Amino acid sequence: MALGNRSTITEFFLLGLSVNPHIQALFFVLFLNIYLLTIMGNLLLLLVIRADSHLHTPMYFFLSHLSFLDFCLSSATVPRMLKDLLSEIKTISVRGCLAQGFFVFITAGTEAFLLSVMAYDRYAAICHPLLYGQVMRKQLCVQLVLGSWGLSFLNALINILLAANLDFCESHTINHYSCEVPSLFPLSCSDVSTNLLVLLCSTLLHGLGTFFPIISSYGCIVSTILHISSTSGRSKAFSTCSSHLIAVIFFYGSGFLRYLVPTSGSPLELIFSVQYGMITPMLNPLIYSLKNKEVKAAVRRTLGTYLPCSR
Repeated sequence: MALGNRSTITEFFLLGLSVNPHIQALFFVLFLNIYLLTIMGNLLLLLVIRADSHLHTPMYFFLSHLSFLDFCLSSATVPRMLKDLLSEIKTISVRGCLAQGFFVFITAGTEAFLLSVMAYDRYAAICHPLLYGQVMRKQLCVQLVLGSWGLSFLNALINILLAANLDFCESHTINHYSCEVPSLFPLSCSDVSTNLLVLLCSTLLHGLGTFFPIISSYGCIVSTILHISSTSGRSKAFSTCSSHLIAVIFFYGSGFLRYLVPTSGSPLELIFSVQYGMITPMLNPLIYSLKNKEVKAAVRRTLGTYLPCSR
């Protein structure tokens, strides 16, 4: 693929979140702290799940992969953005831009599949508790994770290869802080109709293909919970799903909107990207630890701290 020969320009200029130096300094401090919290929170959750035998279950196996994905998704864009916030020249090569777009695509896509898999896991645990151990076998859990990565890789590869064949010969300014596939289309002087169609179809298939299993799983879960006679039983069942539901709302509420809404350079696009690419990866470890007694107990055992017991 002779990308350099096909493109009149060889690098893009990332406009970022603001051109005001004072606001850039504030953004640097803000997003540096967000990134550090993301790294520490997700790595701590990975360590706790690996170290504590009480968490060696399918639910926490998937959660550990979610933490790894959040670490990767945030690291695909934030370090580069922090560097640009301190730089006067915010350029990135065309190849580097496509590479960053690929990693954002594959990590975000895999996270969508994994959230769907985690919904199925909760369905199996609540609706078929006696068969849970047989249904969610270790081999199946590994296959579901590998399948999530494989399908997302294929989806990302198709979209990035199509983007790599575009000619970029006019404006080279990306009105964004990172290289996401939709942001490249307005810069191309080639016909992008095929790219737009493929991106729209793949996003809809990816989104609906992962979101419908979540909806159907929770429909069955709610129906099962409503048939539980005891209030404490219903409360316990709901509590096992609440963390996952919050994570789904945060991710789907912004991630797929970013790829479905036509690129216009509006601040809303930046908000969507910041939400699913930075805020959600930071919040997921907090959501799963603060609302989960097993994780809190495992953190106390692992770190050896004297925190109040949650009972």
